[in-house]
Amino acid sequence: MIPAVTNHDDADITDLEAFRVLTNKENEKAGIKVTMLAFLIKACVAALKKYPEFNSSLDGDSIIYKQYFHIGFAADTPNGLMVPVIKDADKKGIFQISAEMSELAKKARDGKLSPAEMSGASFTISSLGGIGGRYFTPIINAPEVAILGVCKSQMEPVWDGKAFVPRLMLPLSLTWDHRVIDGAAAARFNVYLAQILGDFRRVLL
Repeated sequence: MIPAVTNHDDADITDLEAFRVLTNKENEKAGIKVTMLAFLIKACVAALKKYPEFNSSLDGDSIIYKQYFHIGFAADTPNGLMVPVIKDADKKGIFQISAEMSELAKKARDGKLSPAEMSGASFTISSLGGIGGRYFTPIINAPEVAILGVCKSQMEPVWDGKAFVPRLMLPLSLTWDHRVIDGAAAARFNVYLAQILGDFRRVLL
C-alpha cells in the first residue's frame, strides 16, 4: 500500500482566466478551445522541473527520475474514468496541448483510446472543475509518486494589504508518496505551482 498524503492549497487564477478567455476569443476561427487544464499541464511541467522527485517512480528501493514529462489527465467517460496521456508536454505549446486533449478526450468518451495513449505518464492531473466541489484526495496512479487534483474555481475575497478584493481562486489538492516525498517538498511544490498560475510569465524563467 502506498503511504499517501494530500496537501491542499489555492491558486489565484484571476489574470490567467482573463487571458484564457481573451485567447479563445482571438482564436475563435481556429476552432481550438483552450481550457484551464492546458495551462495547468504547462504549469505542472515547470513545477516538476523544479522539484524532480515528483516526476519519478519507485523501483524496489530505487527512485527513478524521469527525463521526460508525460502528463496524464483524468477523463470522465460513460465507461468510467480513463487517463489519456499528453506525451512530452514540455515540448508543446498551449494550443497543441489543447488540441491533443480534445482529441484524446473524444476518443476516451467513444471508447477508442489505444493502450499506448493511456500509458507512460510520469505525473497525472485529475480535474473536477466541470463538476464542482472544493478539495478532494486524488489517488496516485502507480508507479507515479504524485497526482494533482483540482476542483471548481470560485470568486473569493482576498486581502491585498489595503482592502478585500474579489479574486478567482482555484483549489489544489496534491497527493504524494511519503516514501519518496516529504511534507515540506509537497508544500513548496504547491506554493510554486500557485505562483506560476498567478503569474504565468514564470513559465518562461
